[in-house]
Amino acid sequence: MDITDDAGRRADPVADSPERAELRVALRALIAREAPPSRIRQLDEAEEFDDHLYAKLNELGVLGIDAPSDLGGAGDVRDQLVVIEELAAGPTSMAAFMIVQYMIIQVLGAFASTDEQRTILADLVAARTKVSFSLSEPDGGTDIARIMKTRAERDSGGCWRLNGHKMWTSGATRAQWLIVLARTGEATRSAIDGVSMLLVPTNAKGVEVRPIDTLGIHGLSTCEVFFDDVALGGDALIGAENAGFRQAFRTLNREGIIACAASLGVGRGALEFITDYTREREVFGKPIGSFQVPQHWMVDAAVHLEAARSLMVRAAEVELGGGRADMLALMAKLMASEAAQDITLKGMQLMGGFGYSRELPMQRWFRDVRLWSFAPLNNEMVRNRIGERLLGLPRSY
Repeated sequence: MDITDDAGRRADPVADSPERAELRVALRALIAREAPPSRIRQLDEAEEFDDHLYAKLNELGVLGIDAPSDLGGAGDVRDQLVVIEELAAGPTSMAAFMIVQYMIIQVLGAFASTDEQRTILADLVAARTKVSFSLSEPDGGTDIARIMKTRAERDSGGCWRLNGHKMWTSGATRAQWLIVLARTGEATRSAIDGVSMLLVPTNAKGVEVRPIDTLGIHGLSTCEVFFDDVALGGDALIGAENAGFRQAFRTLNREGIIACAASLGVGRGALEFITDYTREREVFGKPIGSFQVPQHWMVDAAVHLEAARSLMVRAAEVELGGGRADMLALMAKLMASEAAQDITLKGMQLMGGFGYSRELPMQRWFRDVRLWSFAPLNNEMVRNRIGERLLGLPRSY
């Protein structure tokens, strides 16, 4: 089935079912209409969240993909991948927001244990609330389980007192709730034990959110969050006590697969832009795209992006089939993020001074895609884990 968008570009018929191809075309049309390049640039410069596009995505019905059907959810991770890729190719900050949205849906869909938590999930699907995820701390991201200092302790009445400091929490300035991982007990079998998930309102006394000035993803705040003796009810616990990390691990494969989709979107957007540019821009009386080196750069980018897509699709299918997709998810994220970084760097080089101009999107893609070189796991640690778990090499860290 050959479905094209308004620009005449073909939706991917290999990875997409007919329904997903239609979703892809609908998303491209919505983005072209509601988030054109001039608006993306304006919001990026102002460092503002796109409330208008958020509302339109809600109207399209994509905020609740993979949520429970009784809450209006539909579709699965493969539909999420389409949404993330299409947004990343244009308003990349909204793709970053949707990664958090889908992660919270997965966490609450699996572990919501109170009526309030289930209500929050319903509100999340219906665009009535926003929730952010707080895990990393100043002293560690990759090694967070071992060094975690944020703690929650029960008082005599069974309520919680939360104290600590979290870093790199996406979207916290707009969120009404945070899912916070905090140490609630001692590590027993491993460092990941003794950590719980807690639901924390951002307007609670003792919660302070401070934006961090970041290189990219300017349309979604990145924040540090302070917790100073925050009082929480006993029902703030999500899922099982002291099992928060094990619960979070259930989302990590999905986050890796979705980070691959985000990198694919940036890489594809940059590749399409630079391909069009080099067809028209002339040097020494010939289009830049007629020279061998630029052609090889662009061909290599196309091949690497499609290889990453194949890994991503396979990982999603394995996950949906109940198998272990962790290695495939890591490989997909690694290949896509490095391919996208490479093509944005070379796109900047091919454009020369125009690449340096903030009026054109290449420099924004170049800045934004850096996020997925270290999130949700930095690429060096990704290689370490693949070496250990796939190849059986000695642990290198």
